[in-house]
Amino acid sequence: MSWLRDVVRPKLRELVKGRKEVPDNLWHKCPNCGQMIFHRDLAKNLQVCQHCGHHMRLGAEARLSMLFDNGNFESVELKQPITDPLKFRDLKRYTDRLKDAQAKSKHKDAIIVAHGKLGGVQTVMAAFDFSFMGGSMGIAVGEGILTAARLAVVQRAPLIVLPSSGGARMQEGIHSLMQMARTTIAVEEVRDAGLPYIVVLCDPTTGGVTASFAMLGDIAIAEPGAVIGFAGQRVIEQTIRETLPEGFQRAEYLLEHGMVDMVVARKDLRATLSKIVGILMYPGRAGEVVALIGNDNGPEIEILPPHPGKDAGGKDPDRRGEDPRN
Repeated sequence: MSWLRDVVRPKLRELVKGRKEVPDNLWHKCPNCGQMIFHRDLAKNLQVCQHCGHHMRLGAEARLSMLFDNGNFESVELKQPITDPLKFRDLKRYTDRLKDAQAKSKHKDAIIVAHGKLGGVQTVMAAFDFSFMGGSMGIAVGEGILTAARLAVVQRAPLIVLPSSGGARMQEGIHSLMQMARTTIAVEEVRDAGLPYIVVLCDPTTGGVTASFAMLGDIAIAEPGAVIGFAGQRVIEQTIRETLPEGFQRAEYLLEHGMVDMVVARKDLRATLSKIVGILMYPGRAGEVVALIGNDNGPEIEILPPHPGKDAGGKDPDRRGEDPRN
């Protein structure tokens, strides 16, 4: 059999020697339907499967670029919190896990706070990155939500938060759980200032994040198919010893049971948020919002004529100012 080794193999090597290696990241398999999608098509479709409409997870920077006008925004530098308050170690040190996550994501932690224009209206956003330790909420994330809230108050701007998180960060223990109260206080500061607070629930939104600021929005929007809940489905089934209904904890199930206001496809999200922000900040232009309705044809906003307390032009004498888009 030496001719296979001495003759055939060298000739085969000679044939393929000049060919370029094909990168292994050109095609992506949809986790829902199993179809292969070319990477450019997936990016063009905002990480949504063109075959079944499955919404894949999106990074924080990509979300911000998708929502702000022309993709232009300015990130906010967050204060550096205590990095390892409990000196936690399991299979490896928490500080080493942080360094690995920071090297992979190029971010300091699981949240990015930014401000810019949305539909011509100055807006503050805080977006989570699930690839950073599961988007878990530690001291740094709590600091990010508080910073975003106070920036919104200073700029007299609406606050939009886009959580994608597995919940509290166990490596920070009680310090992580304290962020639930801290972020709730941050939301109250925005409300006390009379500013809109909108939450876009992304896949997944669970644990302590759901139990705090994520479910406190004046308007709660969810992406299609997003998992939203506190405990996991398996844990709940084992606890109550019952089989949960199909689609439990999915965005559509929560919409049906009144837990979210609407489910909006990613391609329609910027236009929907722009319309909502414009109406909530400057209601005198088009009357007042009386309902936000999600249906099979997408979100609809129902508007009634201006309140009798407004003047003939539909303007409220107590409003903060005129629409800057005029």
